[in-house]
Amino acid sequence: MPLSVSDMIKARLCSESLLTDPVDALREALFAIGKQMASDGFGPPHLVSMLWEAADPDALDPATMAVDLAYREVFVGFRPPITRKAASSAGVRVEVECARSASPVNEANAALERAYSARRGVDMQAVLGRWRVEGREARQQLLASGRARLDMPFGDGPFEKLDLFLPAGPGPHPCWIFLHGGYWMATDKAQYAQFAHGLLDAGIAVALPNYALAPQASLEQQVAECVRSLTFLAASASNLSLDCNRLHLAGHSAGAHLAAMVAVDPARLPVKSMLLLSGLFDLAPLGFTPLGKLLGLDDAARAVRLNPLVCSRPQGLAVAHALGALEAEGFFAQAGMLEQRWGVEPGLIAPGDNHFSLLEGLKSGPLLDLALKLAR
Repeated sequence: MPLSVSDMIKARLCSESLLTDPVDALREALFAIGKQMASDGFGPPHLVSMLWEAADPDALDPATMAVDLAYREVFVGFRPPITRKAASSAGVRVEVECARSASPVNEANAALERAYSARRGVDMQAVLGRWRVEGREARQQLLASGRARLDMPFGDGPFEKLDLFLPAGPGPHPCWIFLHGGYWMATDKAQYAQFAHGLLDAGIAVALPNYALAPQASLEQQVAECVRSLTFLAASASNLSLDCNRLHLAGHSAGAHLAAMVAVDPARLPVKSMLLLSGLFDLAPLGFTPLGKLLGLDDAARAVRLNPLVCSRPQGLAVAHALGALEAEGFFAQAGMLEQRWGVEPGLIAPGDNHFSLLEGLKSGPLLDLALKLAR
């Protein structure tokens, strides 16, 4: 039964940005709205409607990749109806309507939501802004040096493209394939190129595939796209200066889940090792959270089918994992399941790192050393 008006707590919030670039202005205004919502006890699942006002509303078409990714940085896959309106002034103004139940929350479900909240206590605007700048600079630098092949198609889908970065010197090179995170619903391969340098300096090529984002794409579709990216790299290895017998898989957060699903795929791709960073594997707990419901993980049978740990650990596959010491507790629980069910050695715990700063360890230090140990 729908909630009546008296059962709901509602709010109408607005923010604006005067940045010149319309996508940057939209992103800044959305982050400001997100902070206002959080301070008033609202989250992305409580969005009811949204209005975007700009001098050129066509520049803010939600169907374009740049706008879509900017939106997902703040609200991931939660998207209410969006109305765009022309404005006479410069910049972008965003107004949202939110509503949530006035009834007491289910404490058990709220505890699960906190346990799997990777963003809690993290300034995501600063993190993703830095990754965007550093990733762009790294791609440009590697492209200028002739060591990058960008947006290579590995399938027919619009997201089925990968970036390949090659080390200096002649091949064939071992290849480290990294699947990005974002709770299956956000971020893009271009935000991760800066994390390739440590491996490249050690003579290892780095491939960064994209995949279609949820909830518009199912998790099953994402797994299939990731499988295709590895199949493409293996089949094209000789033309890409890669050694098809030395492919190494890695993933972060949701990307670690996808990597593990690829590893247990019946095709059994020729992967020698796998590094799982802050991974999610048993998705059943997420089915009790708004995010999990959005992804369809409240279907218990489907959550089991999407759990790589119900399969045996692939024979001959070296597996290691790592977490930040400041991770939310759910990620430690997932790491424990990985260690117990697949017999993986206890993971590297990076002191002082959260779910996102963990990746900085791929530039230098113990995490890079672990990645290199697996990939040699």
